[in-house]
Amino acid sequence: MNRLLLVVLVTLGTAAGLSAQEPDSLRRDTIPKVTDPAPVQDSLVRRASPGQRDSLTIAADTTETRRERRRRERQEREAQEAKEVVFKDSARLAIEELSRKAWKRSLMVPGWGQITNGGWWWLKVPVIYGGFVSAALVFEFNNRYYREILSEVQYRVENNHAQPPNTKYPAFPAESWATDRLINAKDYYRRNRDLTVLVTMGWWGIQVVEAYVTSILKYRWDIGDDLGINVAPTLLSQPAGTFAYRQEPYTFGVKVGIRF
Repeated sequence: MNRLLLVVLVTLGTAAGLSAQEPDSLRRDTIPKVTDPAPVQDSLVRRASPGQRDSLTIAADTTETRRERRRRERQEREAQEAKEVVFKDSARLAIEELSRKAWKRSLMVPGWGQITNGGWWWLKVPVIYGGFVSAALVFEFNNRYYREILSEVQYRVENNHAQPPNTKYPAFPAESWATDRLINAKDYYRRNRDLTVLVTMGWWGIQVVEAYVTSILKYRWDIGDDLGINVAPTLLSQPAGTFAYRQEPYTFGVKVGIRF
């Protein structure tokens, strides 16, 4: 009897141990174990649309350096300028070449641009060269007196304000104040001589500008010969304040009309 009871207990214990080793269905993990994360990540990225990507991924893709940004902006600006290019026909290019030719020639040789433009060139060229000749005469006058007075002043300073043997200014005695007056005169003529050089350069520039303006008006603006003036009598209405002195509402006048 005791042996039978022992066999039954051993059998029950063995069965209980075997059942305990089986995993519980309630505690079993319902999420399948992921062995390789790469396929899952690829599937997630593949399923997501381009507009639904992670913000970190978008920030990483759009990040650019300053040099790249400047290069991109320059390319965009050049593309925009290329769209705004105006193509000119051969006639317009020829007209622009004629206007440029005039002022370039005047810049090289005074009066050459005026001859190229035609018109009143026979009057303009003498005026231009008359200005240069006048400037040369004024320069020579001031430079001559500057050198004479400079020699006088140098002798007086080196010899205690004494007059040179062959002085051209005997009215100035051997005094310090006379030397100071001569120094002021020397500076005056030197200043006028230098100013003459600047005026000559300005005169050169003026004749270049005149050639350019004349070429623009001749080739790029329509200035026809159909110009006229019309003078005719007319009636002018009187201001209201003059009715107390004059009873006429109108007065005679002259109408001038210009047609161009």
